[in-house]
Amino acid sequence: MSTLPLNDFENKARIHAHVAFFGYLVALPLGIFIARYLRTFTNSWFWPHAIVNFVITGPLIFTGFALGYQLSAMGGVHFYDPHQKMGRALLVLYLIQVFLGAFIHWVKLPFRFPGGRHPQNYLHAVLGLAIIALATWQTHYGLWIEWAYATGNVHPVNWRCKDFWLAIVVIIWSLYAIGLFLLPRQYRQEAAARRKGEGYNDDVPLI
Repeated sequence: MSTLPLNDFENKARIHAHVAFFGYLVALPLGIFIARYLRTFTNSWFWPHAIVNFVITGPLIFTGFALGYQLSAMGGVHFYDPHQKMGRALLVLYLIQVFLGAFIHWVKLPFRFPGGRHPQNYLHAVLGLAIIALATWQTHYGLWIEWAYATGNVHPVNWRCKDFWLAIVVIIWSLYAIGLFLLPRQYRQEAAARRKGEGYNDDVPLI
């Protein structure tokens, strides 16, 4: 490993990695867990979920993307390798997810599936999980492949960073799996509320 200090490109790449990682694999999952866990105990879960996933997560994701775009400009070409293309795709998917969540909350469509849920609720849930899964792949690619490719690997990624990545990924998917055990309770609450005509805030999806 080189004893030379990081150059400007490497410093910016490191900041990009940290910001994007915490945006997609810390802040965004936190917003999901707020919805997944809190909604089975209180009706007042939507705004904490929305604030974390937009007000906190949004600036991290936009900043991470902007830094990545600047790095690719320093290399002379935009969106030419899998990491750059996936970064663009994740940003687009995140924006779609935010607008879809707002649409579900404020626009009430009459059609529902059996069980009382709107089709877009399921789309929101699946899209949220897809973003986390793709971000898991993206950050892995960045740590294991893109850093070495883009920087020449003069300063290889520390294995403690890779171990931290693995720990966070295991925690995310474990907490989500555990949260699924709360679904029966959630369904019972929503069914009881619908019978009373209260709606019980079931207008945002399963995540």
